[in-house]
Amino acid sequence: MNKLTVRDVDVSGQRVLVRVDFNVPLDERTGVITDDGRIQAALPTIRYLIEKGARVILASHLGRPDGKVDEKLRMTAVAQRLSQILGRPVKAARDCIGAEVEESVASLKNGDVVMLENLRFHTAEEENDPIFAQGLAKLADIFVDDAFGTAHRSHASIVGVAKHLPAVAGLLLEKELTMLGDILDKPSHPFAALLGGAKISDKVAMVENIMGKVDCILVGGGMAATFLKARNLEVGLSLIEGEMLETATDLMEKATGSGIRLLLPDDVLVANEISAEATFKVVPVDKIPTDMRVADIGSQTVKSFSEELRGCKTIFWNGPMGVYEIPIFAEGTIDLAKLLAGSQATTVIGGGSTAEVVADMGLTDKMTFVSTGGGASLRFLGGKSLPGVDALLDKESPAGS
Repeated sequence: MNKLTVRDVDVSGQRVLVRVDFNVPLDERTGVITDDGRIQAALPTIRYLIEKGARVILASHLGRPDGKVDEKLRMTAVAQRLSQILGRPVKAARDCIGAEVEESVASLKNGDVVMLENLRFHTAEEENDPIFAQGLAKLADIFVDDAFGTAHRSHASIVGVAKHLPAVAGLLLEKELTMLGDILDKPSHPFAALLGGAKISDKVAMVENIMGKVDCILVGGGMAATFLKARNLEVGLSLIEGEMLETATDLMEKATGSGIRLLLPDDVLVANEISAEATFKVVPVDKIPTDMRVADIGSQTVKSFSEELRGCKTIFWNGPMGVYEIPIFAEGTIDLAKLLAGSQATTVIGGGSTAEVVADMGLTDKMTFVSTGGGASLRFLGGKSLPGVDALLDKESPAGS
């Protein structure tokens, strides 16, 4: 990685604004955090800053408040959980800019931590409003971006602030870029990409970019229906991306031409509806009923995918194999997650819903690396730049010398 990191600057006694991704899931009824994985992921940077005597100012969004104050989406619960983990007070500010916040920050002592209020309570955050960015920058001497999950966004707290402060990468952001960069630059072979989820459209660039690097691509999830349709198979009521049929055909042809094995399901679990009360059965892919839809991969597909994956040394996984939220459609995802957890291969999980599946199953520690960014990881692996990374100082910049 050619960007400066928090290790490359003197943070002692400095006010350090850290953009973290604490967009954690909350229980709708109680407001309790149900998975603190994203908080845990940022701990190395936060603890590093505390140990170096920095005055730590954390900034994040939570949920989708659409520019309005939502009491259920305040950062208070996040600050409390972080305080418990760190074993020290973490104050929750009542806003993220303004005189009151500036006074609160001014009272910080070396090693203190404050959590700013939800950035997205202000529409100016997502609009990358320069005045809002200046308001955030006014709070600090140094900016550290440790939010890989939002690195693909051109928001005020990501790219706007970087125009006003020395901007460097946090330890999590550095780790993300290193791990995903190694997947692109020096994977151990055989290298497999296990892809699922609903859409092809958000994975096309990534598939095309890794086409010359992988040995096999395994396609499951809802997106498999579009590939099957492109092969002129009946897919019943399955949701497909009609505009992606030609693209799916092109990808299959490119894989064949490049000597890459592209495996589609041999059989699928089909249902009359996507619900826990659905009628379902497993059928070969050439026997999908016209009045049913694909909801998971079948047992034979789990077997064939497993055989392929067992021989691999590197596996990248993005997207569940079925509708994981409904138990009767989760078996394919569960079986392959367990396989990867027990694998000796380098296993990299591409964030988003796949990371949530792994966390839900208690398998995060069994994987080599679980990315905190779904959209960001796909964009990065697609060979596209990330605005949040581009905004940081390069290693050859004066601040790094």
